[in-house]
Amino acid sequence: MEKEKILAIKDLSISFHTSAGVVNVIRGMNLSLYKGETLAIVGESGSGKSVTVKAIMGILSNNGKINDGEIHFTYQKDGEIINQDLLKLSKKEKRKQISGKRIAMVFQDPMTSLNPTMTIGAQIMEGMIYHYKTPKKEAYQKAINLLELVGITDPEKRMKNYPHQLSGGMRQRVVIATALACDPDLLICDEPTTALDVTIQAKILELIKDIQKKMGISVIYITHDLGVVAKVADYVAVMYAGKVVEKGTTDEIFYEPRHPYTWGLLSAMPDLNSNDDKLYTIPGSPPNLLHQVNGDSFAPRNAFAMNIDLREEPPMFKITDTHYAATWLLHENAPKVEMPSELRNRIEYMLKEEK
Repeated sequence: MEKEKILAIKDLSISFHTSAGVVNVIRGMNLSLYKGETLAIVGESGSGKSVTVKAIMGILSNNGKINDGEIHFTYQKDGEIINQDLLKLSKKEKRKQISGKRIAMVFQDPMTSLNPTMTIGAQIMEGMIYHYKTPKKEAYQKAINLLELVGITDPEKRMKNYPHQLSGGMRQRVVIATALACDPDLLICDEPTTALDVTIQAKILELIKDIQKKMGISVIYITHDLGVVAKVADYVAVMYAGKVVEKGTTDEIFYEPRHPYTWGLLSAMPDLNSNDDKLYTIPGSPPNLLHQVNGDSFAPRNAFAMNIDLREEPPMFKITDTHYAATWLLHENAPKVEMPSELRNRIEYMLKEEK
C-alpha cells in the first residue's frame, strides 16, 4: 500500500536581510513527511531547523524572504483531498485555513506560547471557536477532555487557572492540549522539552507519542538532542548550513550513518559506557552564510575532505530506498573511508544492547 504524503518541501530557499547584509539561511531544502509518521530534523544551532518550520507555519520574521521553492501540504476537507502550496497563501489565508487548524505547533518555552492574561480554559477553547465556530459549551467540554488527554489532573479546576499558577511541565501539557484543540493533521514540536527537567522531558515525549497513536497525526520534531530522536522518530533529516545533508530511517541514521557530519553529531552524544572522560566536539564552526558557500559547506570541518569538496557541492547519493546522503565520499571513484573506529565501537555496543 502506498503511503500518503502529507508534506513535501521542494528546493526551498530563504534569506534574511540584516544590517550586516543578506544571510542565505535555507539553501535548497528538500524533505517529505508521510501520514502518521514522525520526522526529526536535527543539526547544530543555526543549521536552519527552526526557520524551516516557521516557513511552514507562515511565521517568518519580517526581514525573512522566501526566494524560491514550494511547500505542499495535503489534507482532506469535506471528503475531498486538497494539495495546497502553503507559500502561495497570504498570511491571512494561512491563518484562517491552516495554522492552528490543520498544522499546529508546540514551541520550546511554554511561557511565550501562553497568554498570561487569559485562563487556561479560554486559551484552549479559542482556536475551536475561531476556526470551527464551536458552541462555547461544546468547546468547554472538549477543552476538559484535552486536559485529561495530556494528563492534567482535576481539569475543571485547571480550566480557571492562569499560566503562572502552573509548573513548567504542566504549562507545556497545556500548550500541547491547545495545539490539539482543532484536531490538526500535523503537529510541529520545536524543541518541546528543552526548558524542562529530564524526568518531565521523558513524560512529555511519551505523551506526544501516545497522542500520535490515538489520533493518527504526523509529527515533526526539531531538536539538537539525538537522545530525543532515538525515542520518538521514524525518520531523521540531518541539517547543516541550510540544507539536508543526510536523511533516512532512525535505524539507518543511528547505525549506518554515511555523512561525516552525522558521524560527528553521533560521536558528540554523551555516552555512559565510554572510558573517555572527554566529550567529542566537531572541530571548527559552521560557515558564515553571509558569504557564498563554494563546494561542500562541511568541507572546512571535514577530516576526509577531498579537492572536489572545495569546488563542487555534492548531490544526494542514494544508499537505500530510504537513505540518502550528500557527500562526495559516496561517489564510486572516491577512496573508501570508514566511520571513526570509536563511533563504530559505540554503534556495535548499541546494537548489542538492542538485542
